[in-house]
Amino acid sequence: MAQCGACPTSRRSSKRPAPLPPLHFTTAASCLRIPSHPPRPSATMSWFSRLYDYFLSLFWSSEMDITLLGLQNAGKTSLLRVLGGGEYTSDSIPTIGFSMKRVRKGRVTIKCWDLGGQPRFRSMWERYCKGVNAILFIVDSADPATLQIARMEFEALISKPSLEGIPVLVLGNKNDLPDAYDVDTVIDMMDLKSVDDREVSCYSISAKEHTNVDAVLTWLVSKTP
Repeated sequence: MAQCGACPTSRRSSKRPAPLPPLHFTTAASCLRIPSHPPRPSATMSWFSRLYDYFLSLFWSSEMDITLLGLQNAGKTSLLRVLGGGEYTSDSIPTIGFSMKRVRKGRVTIKCWDLGGQPRFRSMWERYCKGVNAILFIVDSADPATLQIARMEFEALISKPSLEGIPVLVLGNKNDLPDAYDVDTVIDMMDLKSVDDREVSCYSISAKEHTNVDAVLTWLVSKTP
């Protein structure tokens, strides 16, 4: 099948880690509450960490492709900035079309495709999800009005035969807000328990407070080919 030159394609590393057992449905990380402002590592420790990652990458490294999907204003671009080690900003410019950013986690380079969530861009979601290692679907857990629309778009997406079996991580973003739904409510409103043809996980996160961001990265790395 021909693919668009800008579309992500999976890349294989020369060495593969041992396969992980299927998890199907997990919510464990959603119960964690990582401190809003964890202590920052010292400059010396950060330098050694970068040096360690560099030498590790010389002998064993791999790359994976993921897509970040969700309705506009769900926080996809802000989350991507935080995943890449940047600071959260409240004035992020909405993604027009798509953008790509590489995120490094240990020996793994994660190529992240951030797709626009406006209605006119949703038709291209399937094209950019073909061949990826995982899909992140971000919802605004503090905006009940958009969750029903997000559910319909999510169900339409995963029903595509070309995306069969691709693992999905649904993220209920903005749990720092007082009226945000908890993870169990997000699971119910997105009807995630009915999905039985792939692994589906759901975490409650806050890109603003960096809550469960490390758990998201760990989940992604576990899907490395």
